[in-house]
Amino acid sequence: MSVWKSRPALRWLVPGATAVVVIGGGAAAGTIVASADPSLPDRSAAQLLVDLQGANPAGLSGTVVQSADLGLPGVAGLAGSIGKSAGGNGLTSLIAGSNTARVWYAGQDKVRVALQGTQGETDVIRNGSDVWQWSSSDNTGTHLTLPADAGKPTRDSLPSSVPSTPQEAADAALAAIDPTTKVETTGAAQVAGRDAYELVLSPKDTESLVGQVRLAIDAEQHIPLRVEVYAKNAVKPAIRVAFDTISFTVPDAEQFTFNPPPGAKIDEHGGKDLGSGTSTKPVPHRPVPGGPKQPGSKQPASKQAEPKVIGKGWTTIVSASLPKDALSELNKAGKGTGEEAQQAQAVLGMLPEVSGSWGKGRLLSGSLFSVLITDDGKVLAGLVTPEALYKVA
Repeated sequence: MSVWKSRPALRWLVPGATAVVVIGGGAAAGTIVASADPSLPDRSAAQLLVDLQGANPAGLSGTVVQSADLGLPGVAGLAGSIGKSAGGNGLTSLIAGSNTARVWYAGQDKVRVALQGTQGETDVIRNGSDVWQWSSSDNTGTHLTLPADAGKPTRDSLPSSVPSTPQEAADAALAAIDPTTKVETTGAAQVAGRDAYELVLSPKDTESLVGQVRLAIDAEQHIPLRVEVYAKNAVKPAIRVAFDTISFTVPDAEQFTFNPPPGAKIDEHGGKDLGSGTSTKPVPHRPVPGGPKQPGSKQPASKQAEPKVIGKGWTTIVSASLPKDALSELNKAGKGTGEEAQQAQAVLGMLPEVSGSWGKGRLLSGSLFSVLITDDGKVLAGLVTPEALYKVA
């Protein structure tokens, strides 16, 4: 039996201990100009930021490769153990390995992503109001029917700060600049056979563990072709997401048509006929804990406090609360025997004990992030040094 199923409080530890969010700070663009290849006109850092905001290709398709090495030697074995007990191994490759995906895009309501792994392929397809998710490993999936106006915001529904013209976009980009980040351009690059400008963002705050974020921006379509996140003083990226191949030809409509394979078990949310596959009955709505109340329902007040954001920019710290007995349950589980104890021991091995004037707890520290879990159930996480978390604690 998995320790995560038998001890629900421990499941709260997993997201805080493995998730990494790249927090973008403000950018001091200044007047630095790209030293571009002769075939590319010069672009300033400010111009590239505006290009990114205004990018809107009619369509594209290609192969994306994602890799990560977050400086956690034991995480591959732990994630593999958890993934095996949960029936998959995606977590391992997301935080200590690589993933390959095929992508197709033909507008906001026509998108397809096919994640390819050793255990099979997982597809997510949106075609108008229909959204499909399907896994080849067990021939199961889900079909959702979206409201007719989903993903089509009207002008009145947008915040007043959303620009509606290129000039407004430029003004908004420049108005958002603050001195937390150094922005440079390093000239031209070649990504997936296309010319690109390279933009480099570097935090100025010494408490940030991020050394720099490098973006390769397509010279014609202005979308990022490659994003690399480097830890401080590192020569290899901790996170890299890049197109290996890309075409800006609008994909054929058939790429967004999903026909369930024979024998597929599809969880139907919306009641449409699924054709060759078989479907389960529509799943009744279940209120989300802490979410809005449904008509005629009674929900107890949520005991879980909402996460708090402390600071801003690259040194933002997120504070949340866990069940107070989460760590004690983990320690107790680690003293047992069998698979449950092995999983708990693996987690404890990655979370060394720490203490200070703030109290006691355990620390997860990677090359890009730190997570502090205190004995009284508080979790602090950010792209910062452990010392920065201790100050907040």
